[in-house]
Amino acid sequence: MEMVAAAFDWDAGNRAKCAKHGVSIKEIEALFRSAPRVAPDPAHSTREDRLLAIGRTDEGRALFVAFTLREKDGQRRIRPISARYMHKKEIEAYEKSP
Repeated sequence: MEMVAAAFDWDAGNRAKCAKHGVSIKEIEALFRSAPRVAPDPAHSTREDRLLAIGRTDEGRALFVAFTLREKDGQRRIRPISARYMHKKEIEAYEKSP
């Protein structure tokens, strides 16, 4: 899935939710610039389409980000909802898949 967005949509709510797992805004934004694997998240898409992105940070840590795409001020923006570092079994599965 191609990710084309002009910017990120951050506010106090999603900053705090991502930070609670120790993931920085810088890491999340860098992940999206490095062409992560993206898949739909239908289990959590009740009011809007939710997506999942996985990939590695610039430091090589495996990262998992739940996000949505929103239009704001005429621009398509990535709105991170939650982020965390992947668990060992998730990393193994990520590395095995093409």
